[in-house]
Amino acid sequence: MLGSQTKQVILGIDPGTATMGWGVVRQEGSRLRYVQHGAITTPSGWGMPRRLDRLFAGVTELIRGYRPSAVAVEELFFNTNVTTAITVGQARGVALLAAYRAGVEVFEYTPLQVKQAITSYGRADKRQVQEMVRALLGLRSIPRPDDAADGLAIAICHAFSHRMSAATGVGKPRAMQDN
Repeated sequence: MLGSQTKQVILGIDPGTATMGWGVVRQEGSRLRYVQHGAITTPSGWGMPRRLDRLFAGVTELIRGYRPSAVAVEELFFNTNVTTAITVGQARGVALLAAYRAGVEVFEYTPLQVKQAITSYGRADKRQVQEMVRALLGLRSIPRPDDAADGLAIAICHAFSHRMSAATGVGKPRAMQDN
């Protein structure tokens, strides 16, 4: 059986300062099981340091509660809106820091890699990705909010990438290095 020895809990994170989506899946061999999803939100009236502190505390709490063996985070997508890119980068940074401090290995995936893994088409639209997340995890409806569905998609992407590299011995999902 493909990847029959693999058992892991994966926390997927879709970074954002207003809403940080997350999803947890459990991989047992070739089976993927839904665990939970949600979002960490911060009020728009809060200053950036307070928002980042809330996000850090939230991710830390998720790691303590679900005890993932891997955290998969979406890489920053270059956006023409520089302000948005900077704030998403800050949110991404606190997620990476929380995982690092907890001693959990972190993996990064581009939006293109996530779409390719979930739908087999790197240019799939958001609705196609959400529908495939629903189908792959056997859920009755598309996870809400959208950011949480994205968090699940990132976790699934890691599970698929990890399973394929374990089964074939070729390639390895790119873990962030601690240099």
